[in-house]
Amino acid sequence: MLNVCLRLLVLFPLVCCVPSPSRPPSRICRRCCDFQESPATAAQYQIPEVRTVINMTILKGDKGDKGDKGTPGKPGLEGPPGARGPPGSKGSKGQVGAPGDPCKIPHSSFSVGRRKSLHSVEYYQALVFDTVFVNVHEHFNMFKGKFYCYVPGIYFFNVNIHTWNFKETYLHLMHNDKEQVILYAQPSERSIMQSQSVMMDLALNDEVWVRLYKRERENAVYSDDVDVYITFNGYLVAPSVQ
Repeated sequence: MLNVCLRLLVLFPLVCCVPSPSRPPSRICRRCCDFQESPATAAQYQIPEVRTVINMTILKGDKGDKGDKGTPGKPGLEGPPGARGPPGSKGSKGQVGAPGDPCKIPHSSFSVGRRKSLHSVEYYQALVFDTVFVNVHEHFNMFKGKFYCYVPGIYFFNVNIHTWNFKETYLHLMHNDKEQVILYAQPSERSIMQSQSVMMDLALNDEVWVRLYKRERENAVYSDDVDVYITFNGYLVAPSVQ
């Protein structure tokens, strides 16, 4: 009997350790001293995802044919001017041109006279003329008694008059509205010839004329229908440099 009991005691632990085949074990048997991993630590060790990558350069086909030409686009903005290029080579000598016109020298001159005597009746009075000796290009206006400058430059002018007995002779040679020189003779029993000359630098459209000036005494110049006693002359000496 004692032997039977001893055998039962030996087999009892083996029976307790065999799992029941009817249901799965509820948990894994571990020792208390085994290391227990936390769920967070266990989650870090996951199986990597495997993805398939295809190298498209290996699958590149042959170059295709050239496509049709597209429609032209809109013109772009104008760019800034480029740098100046180097000078070109010297060209060949050209043909001889046609001969030019002869050198034209500008000219202007006049010479006029008066055959009638004149007594001044106003404070200022222009001396007009009735006889033309020279009037190139009609620069002297016979109606107004004035020379008009159409060729700028240096001019020479001269006035000759005959005085009247017992009467004063008082004239100015005018440049526009300004007196330049005077021609004067006091009253006398004898009539005499008086002359005055001057050079002027004239600009375009300047005027030169003779003016009688009346003071307390009567101012007069003498002439007649037979001879010319009164003359006014002028001509261009040197044109202005253009």
